[in-house]
Amino acid sequence: MRRGTSRIGSARFLSGLRVGLEARDFSLDPEMEKIWCIFLLVSTCAGVSFHATLHRSDALLTTDAHWYTQTLDHYATQDDRTFSQRYYEFTDYFDAPNGPVFLKICPEGPCVGIQNDYSAVLAKRFGAAIVSLEHRYYGQSSPFKIHATENLIYLSSKQALFDLAAFREYYQDLINHRTNSTRDNPWIVIGWSYAGALSAWFKLKFPHLAVGSVASSGIVQAIFEFTKLDEQVAESAGATCSAALRAVTRLAEQGLKKNSVSTKALFNAEQLDVDGDFLYLLAEAATTAFQYGNPEILCSPLVAAYKRDEDLLAVYAKYVKDYYIDTFKSSINTYDQKHLKENLAAGDHSSDRLGWYQMCTELGYFQVAPANNSIRSALINVKYHLDLCSNVFGNGTFPEVDDTNLCYGGNKIRGDKILFMNGSQDPWRHASKQTSSRNEPAYVIKCQNCGHGVDMLGCPQSPPQIRGNTSKCADPEAAQAGQRIIATYISRWLEDANGSVKYM
Repeated sequence: MRRGTSRIGSARFLSGLRVGLEARDFSLDPEMEKIWCIFLLVSTCAGVSFHATLHRSDALLTTDAHWYTQTLDHYATQDDRTFSQRYYEFTDYFDAPNGPVFLKICPEGPCVGIQNDYSAVLAKRFGAAIVSLEHRYYGQSSPFKIHATENLIYLSSKQALFDLAAFREYYQDLINHRTNSTRDNPWIVIGWSYAGALSAWFKLKFPHLAVGSVASSGIVQAIFEFTKLDEQVAESAGATCSAALRAVTRLAEQGLKKNSVSTKALFNAEQLDVDGDFLYLLAEAATTAFQYGNPEILCSPLVAAYKRDEDLLAVYAKYVKDYYIDTFKSSINTYDQKHLKENLAAGDHSSDRLGWYQMCTELGYFQVAPANNSIRSALINVKYHLDLCSNVFGNGTFPEVDDTNLCYGGNKIRGDKILFMNGSQDPWRHASKQTSSRNEPAYVIKCQNCGHGVDMLGCPQSPPQIRGNTSKCADPEAAQAGQRIIATYISRWLEDANGSVKYM
């Protein structure tokens, strides 16, 4: 969550679990190992990789929107207010009437279709339909035309989970009507980042409505002071690049003291009146390179300039403007508290305010500077975040992270048939579950550009690769091994749900 997302033989693959893929405190039981061997035999003998099974070249499987009438407040039985919630369906691969349904959860932003990532490959393999429901308040699914603070009280993960459960029941009835069937299809929930957390929480809270959950980079641990994010950026950057980034921060702080206007103008960020907002922009621009698998775009020119003793601030400003703003499509408005406070109209451009509301009330994820060797400015501290929350949403706004973790379990979540996947270079993996427990396997895919959602999005993760293509990963075999883990667990869950039916 941010302010502003090959073929190998069985023996070689199993060794890859130890080399390129980390499965912490988890080992394959004999039944699972048998499934592995069957799967690898079938996929290798077929002579095709997963990535060769799809022929669509577009980035979205569908953009045809449908609408569902959703309950506004699932916790108030006397409140009959509703709103229209946008959803999408892709049924080209659906093995009707009994095939599985993938409930692919939309993240915290406008949902304009179903992305053609690795989930599409899985849908074709297992004959699944894919449905995606836009998160309440985001995009075109807002209950209110104006996002004043008093209108945001129904924006929470808890309400969103009930949205998904109610929609799941509606869509199951729709399938039954279309196919003249009376049985439930096996449902699997899939999501990445915050949507990955929702995926895990859905399986935890509604175990009877899904047979399995894939939490890709699922940030299930609400965190008040998230210092480990900055520490992971430093680790992923390496000694020289992180030293250059620290130098950039020092130069920016000095520039703000000498001439704040000209320093911000170097980044086209003159509108940011609050120095902390400007320094947050600089910090998050660096984080994004590692989070989404593009470390060289940042580090190569910066390290070269650092070694030649060139103007680091100018080099970094070029990166921010050329990559973070123009290519990655971030916006200076995302960091402007005036914009966050005053931009109240609902619609596709309201995500910044909504994302901050969720962080300021239930999730936290305050990206603060660690005490030692911080890359981001020490001015990005708890006070900065709490001041922002109070300024934008009213005095006393505070993230109830303890309540959130008490409700869901945090990274000690104890559900059933929930798979956690993370990338080794992703700063957000420290808010996920990285240690396996009973019926909750957790894997870390290890490579230089394995970031946020690498298992679903491929490498780099921005822009997402069609069908989750891993050919540009620093270690393609490690990334492909992670994807095959997902396929194997889905197969196992479906076999458990359908008795003798085999999916391998």
